[in-house]
Amino acid sequence: MSRSQETQDVLVERRGHVMVITINRPEARNAVNEAVCVGVGDALEEAEHDIDVRAVVLTGAGDRAFCAGADLKAIARGERIIPEGREAWGLAGFVGHYISKPTIAAVNGAALGGGTEIALAADLIVAADTAVFGLPEVKRGLVAGAGGAFRLVQQVPLRAGLEMLLTGDPITAARALELNLVNRVVPAGKVLDEALALAEKIASNAPLSVRASKRIALGYQGTDRPADAPLWELTRKEGESVTGSLDAKEGPRAFAEKRAPVWQGR
Repeated sequence: MSRSQETQDVLVERRGHVMVITINRPEARNAVNEAVCVGVGDALEEAEHDIDVRAVVLTGAGDRAFCAGADLKAIARGERIIPEGREAWGLAGFVGHYISKPTIAAVNGAALGGGTEIALAADLIVAADTAVFGLPEVKRGLVAGAGGAFRLVQQVPLRAGLEMLLTGDPITAARALELNLVNRVVPAGKVLDEALALAEKIASNAPLSVRASKRIALGYQGTDRPADAPLWELTRKEGESVTGSLDAKEGPRAFAEKRAPVWQGR
């Protein structure tokens, strides 16, 4: 390990040519607040511009959750989640933050809602056998606004992805492997080691070749992915139309009151 950099909510360390970024809020199931967005986003920028970094691993602290999505308690307090001026980088400073270095999500526990969307934004996924994935937004009168609504159906068979999106039901790590949503499923205590081994295998290859291969495979130049722009715009428009609805207010209220929601379709 050549360097260790720590902040309260995000830990960043180097292991050879691999940067490991850890969302460090286990008491909040690693939910994303503004500090997480800043810490992860800054680390990705450092990785992109440091020639010695050849791969990035993103994980969560503890063994309960990879990430529970946006911090709803922070939102309820009126706090920002996405830092001003960094809106394009999206949730956790990651979902819209494209870098040329390969990224691996080491999903060490539950990844629901925004947690699944963060995993979907990574190039590769190594999951603990205890992990679950899901986009439950339709159960709350919301939409998956951090890229999940289009990335899921790009990465798994269409009907399987639509079932997840339209029912809001989660899937196990084993099912995620069947659907090719993840690259590996390993015992929970070995998920970071397996992700690091994969990152180190990538990092042992010629860096320029790896980065060029990623750009070709994903169809973008540099750190720009214009092919995604229409889907992000559609997500924004649909999200705005749903967020202002009566159902969007009813979903979280019913969840907090531990009752079934009463939908009105408006």
